[in-house]
Amino acid sequence: MNTQNLFRLDGRSAFISGAAGHLGRAMAHALSEAGAHVILNGRDAGKLKDFARELPSAECAAFDVIDFQSVRAFFGKRERIDVIVNNAISMTPKPRDALQPEDFERTFHSSVTATFEIVRAALPALRNAVKHTGEASVVNVASMYGLVAPDLKIYSRPEQASPFHYGPAKAALIQLTRHLAAELGPEHIRVNALVPGPFPREEVQTDDPAFAQRLAAKTMLGRLGQPGEIVGPLLFLASSASAYVTGTTLCADGGWTAW
Repeated sequence: MNTQNLFRLDGRSAFISGAAGHLGRAMAHALSEAGAHVILNGRDAGKLKDFARELPSAECAAFDVIDFQSVRAFFGKRERIDVIVNNAISMTPKPRDALQPEDFERTFHSSVTATFEIVRAALPALRNAVKHTGEASVVNVASMYGLVAPDLKIYSRPEQASPFHYGPAKAALIQLTRHLAAELGPEHIRVNALVPGPFPREEVQTDDPAFAQRLAAKTMLGRLGQPGEIVGPLLFLASSASAYVTGTTLCADGGWTAW
């Protein structure tokens, strides 16, 4: 294969959950620009429809990933899916003393259990993709806080700190990735974790520039990530460029977790 075509997804379909979110939009655009037909998933049908108009080939799949009946119904009707990007997570930031067991439950279900249910429900469609192209890819979007603990010195206000129910869910997602990769590798379905570092929304940077600078200083590159910088690692894992890569954790974190 021509080296320039390794990252192309022409003729392939890609499902992405949390598609209309901060990094979800950048990833969906990247999948589309690489030639994929993109299936946009999220809970807000109107927002998804507006977003779909921005892409050359896209459709909407409006359901909550923790509605497992809807998950099974949707994927049960799909003949073929080449790429799945599990990006959604449902979480209400709360300080430690305000957290309830159901907060952990919802965050874990939306990140870990939903990923398992999506992959399991999509297996026939993924297997069909393997028949056509020889491979299929699942990319689970984790977080630097699935690998390391937050440094509380950089957070000046309690509400800024990474919540207790976020990092543990992302850590579990990374282990689920390894387990799925071991199970599905013989079928040529690759499963990898993509680990973003500090990619704060624009309003975080403008509302509290001192905090943004402390975040940036924690990276080896000394700066924050821009949404467009997640797309290269994503396309690598989603495409034939990573045909011999599975069960791995790819960090796009400016060196945050390598200190």
